[in-house]
Amino acid sequence: MFANTLKTFLLLAALTALFLIMGQALGGRTGAFIALLLAGGLNFFAYWYSDKLALKMAGARPVSPAEAPELHQLVAKLAAQAGLPKPAVYIIPTETPNAFATGRNPEHAAVAVTTGIMNILNWDELEGVLAHEIAHIKNRDILVSTIAAVLAGAIAYLADIAQWSLFFGGIFGDDDEDHNPLGYIGLIIMIILAPLAAMLIQLAVSRSREYLADATGAKICRCPLSLARALEKLEAWNRKIPLQVNPAQAQMFIVNPLKGSGLMHLFSTHPPIEDRIRRLLEMARREGLAA
Repeated sequence: MFANTLKTFLLLAALTALFLIMGQALGGRTGAFIALLLAGGLNFFAYWYSDKLALKMAGARPVSPAEAPELHQLVAKLAAQAGLPKPAVYIIPTETPNAFATGRNPEHAAVAVTTGIMNILNWDELEGVLAHEIAHIKNRDILVSTIAAVLAGAIAYLADIAQWSLFFGGIFGDDDEDHNPLGYIGLIIMIILAPLAAMLIQLAVSRSREYLADATGAKICRCPLSLARALEKLEAWNRKIPLQVNPAQAQMFIVNPLKGSGLMHLFSTHPPIEDRIRRLLEMARREGLAA
């Protein structure tokens, strides 16, 4: 768990450094500050209303304790074990088995599960999945993702501003009189590569938080094997019945509803499922649980 937390910190530091370097190179302090304000404003809105937007886009509906008493009891139990308030509970009417958590903080959080996940998982496996989602709430992953999005978005804004500035014949904040052609070539390369690097770092942050949620969730439910078995089932079923989802939502779900291979793993919001299962099995062995 410490390794994943440290990795997230280092990745966010790398995003910050990339933003500062690009901001200074392209627009000086003023340009960088404006880009950060723009990205921050947009992502603050997204963060504040992320739960409502995510649930609406997924087609989730709230369920009362009277409608799903056992599900509510399980969520309440896991939240108590995690030391958190009980999140709101939602159902997504689709046969594809998946789940996600959302909310800007533990006091304004929700967990959503599909009808399909409740049909294919046994109770222990469902407990592992819900523990993973509550771990996201406990680790404040919505906030971490928003910080990464702010920095990556600001870098993209700077690249756009620099691109238009080049198009119209100058770089804002440029006080260099000799206009070395090599400098312009370097600038063009930065305009292309910096947003790509920022996106890759942002995706790496997302993958790191998935590993951390697996580890934290396994501790919350006290059974890494339940989560490992659930992930194996979910991966297989999501290949059979793909979930129709906006790509912007993919990072929320416990298993990635969007598939890729080869180099596409670099652009994945989730780590390889085999690696996640392997880590959970290693955790089970360390704790003396039979695999």
